[in-house]
Amino acid sequence: MPTHPQAPDPPPEGAVQPPRGDLSPPGPPAEEAAPGPDAATAGPAAADDEYAAALKDLEDRWRRALADLDNLRKRHARELERERAAERARTAAAFLQVVDNLELALSHAAADPGAIVEGVRAVRDQAVDVLERLGYPRDDATGVAFDPTRHEVVGVVQDPGAEPNTVVQVVRPGYGADGRQLRPAAVTVAKRE
Repeated sequence: MPTHPQAPDPPPEGAVQPPRGDLSPPGPPAEEAAPGPDAATAGPAAADDEYAAALKDLEDRWRRALADLDNLRKRHARELERERAAERARTAAAFLQVVDNLELALSHAAADPGAIVEGVRAVRDQAVDVLERLGYPRDDATGVAFDPTRHEVVGVVQDPGAEPNTVVQVVRPGYGADGRQLRPAAVTVAKRE
């Protein structure tokens, strides 16, 4: 079966093409051109000039592309820093009410101790709520199975009323869920008998 040569893929739009050998150089047709003493050297010099012009054009486009890429990188870095600053400001603003309520509790320090304890508890609950809204819910459940991705064991106890390898006591609550943790919960775990 004879194979036919396939035509090459067309070049991308705007691509500079080197001159093909089967094309005559620009200018008057060969019959009309009067051969002169330097006719033999005019052909290669014209091709060299054409290649030099194409090379210069490509080099210019390459330099512009590098400059555009550098500008894009710098713009991206500025936008990223601006977003980080905005996120820090949103997070800090979420805690402003907590700070205000702590200051209010301190200003009433001479008042009834029971009221101060209730006020501090309310401020703590408010801070826990802020953390939850930021995507870090409190993890302080007891009686659940020990999970090394959520818990950090700080003690092991023998507790006949608890299933082995379950959380008996939360020493320090953890914050976070679904692989996004600020810190794991520090827990005491029931050991096997």
